[in-house]
Amino acid sequence: MLNRHDANDTIAIMAEIGRKARAAARPLALAPAEQKRKALIAMADAILRDEPKILEANAIDMKNGEEAKLSPAMMDRLKLTPARIKALAEGVRAIAELRDPVGDVIAEWDRPNGLHIERVRTPLGVIGVIYESRPNVTADAGALCLKAGNPVVLRGGSDSLNSSAAIHAALARGLTEAGLPADAVQLVPVADRAAVGEMLKGLSGNLDVIVPRGGKSLVARVQSEARVPVFAHLEGLCHVYIDRSAKLDMAIPLVVNAKMRRTGICGAAETLLVDRAVADTHLTPVLDALAEAGCEIRADAEVLKLYPAAKPASEADWSTEYLDAIISVKLVDGIGGAIEHIETWSSHHTEAILAEDAAAVERFFNEVDSAILLHNASTQFADGGEFGFGGEIGISTGKMHARGPVGVEQLTSFKYRVRGTGQTRP
Repeated sequence: MLNRHDANDTIAIMAEIGRKARAAARPLALAPAEQKRKALIAMADAILRDEPKILEANAIDMKNGEEAKLSPAMMDRLKLTPARIKALAEGVRAIAELRDPVGDVIAEWDRPNGLHIERVRTPLGVIGVIYESRPNVTADAGALCLKAGNPVVLRGGSDSLNSSAAIHAALARGLTEAGLPADAVQLVPVADRAAVGEMLKGLSGNLDVIVPRGGKSLVARVQSEARVPVFAHLEGLCHVYIDRSAKLDMAIPLVVNAKMRRTGICGAAETLLVDRAVADTHLTPVLDALAEAGCEIRADAEVLKLYPAAKPASEADWSTEYLDAIISVKLVDGIGGAIEHIETWSSHHTEAILAEDAAAVERFFNEVDSAILLHNASTQFADGGEFGFGGEIGISTGKMHARGPVGVEQLTSFKYRVRGTGQTRP
């Protein structure tokens, strides 16, 4: 690893990475679907073969993380186990078996003058992915970009550099075995923050789009400084609303799962809203179940009166993505009150309504402006794999180009093919 002060060296390294990525773009865009599939299968096999090396590298990162006093959520994101490595490989293999989107005719039509027009999927180009902690993003992003015909430049966090490098080595071998350029998936080898700055500048025109994966500070920096288009993957300030028509026996396990299955992911519920009309029947059983599962409850004044074991919530709690075993709880005036609270505080990532009243559900779906809305299902389903997309680079909360899980299809653009028989424009 280079010294953090070797800024000139970092700039030179990044410029070379950009040139190599652009050089890989054309052969990758033209690669047959079966060749990309074979490369991905080879990548998955290499990840499994390299499990001891990957775990050894991850142990170094985990030790460094403990010394750096990373939060429990960050440590959970950083940690790799044999089961997680197996899941990594299975994720890559699942992407390999997805239908190749490149070349798909999205739409076609004939004009009165006889021209036949087709809209056809094409690779986006060179993608830069900037992420924190999660070494699994190295495999997910590399595989997804490859499937869609895009070279990718991966810049993982300094806390996961050893783990990411070990995973990347397996990906590079898979590419080589399938006869594709190893430069199609590159990992930035330095922890210097100047590397991020170079990516945000576009690597001398060689990056076509940037995808940030991380906390508020990272995403804010990318959005404010990037000179190339950005897929905005913002924080997951997710809400669960228990309507007066909700079934209590469904609500209890569903809320516990939404919050506690994995607290460190962006689809974890952070705020629970309960219809005031069922406060006497639904509130205590749900909060007891959360507390029993080890969740700290921060409640508004009304909830505190009914559930004194909770801690008082401050206004900051309604805008906090805990990524931990903490949830804020508030009573609201029915579906209207829930929608008002969500629109005030949500990051527009994922929200869930638990209800049997079809009219309430329809209003929730129509009026809440978030990328993913769920009815009687856990917010933890906010995941590309659960949508049938295979892996994902993340959840986009923006409204341009891609929204929700960003999988293979969302990593493509399109062009028009126009076929004529000699037409000229009058």
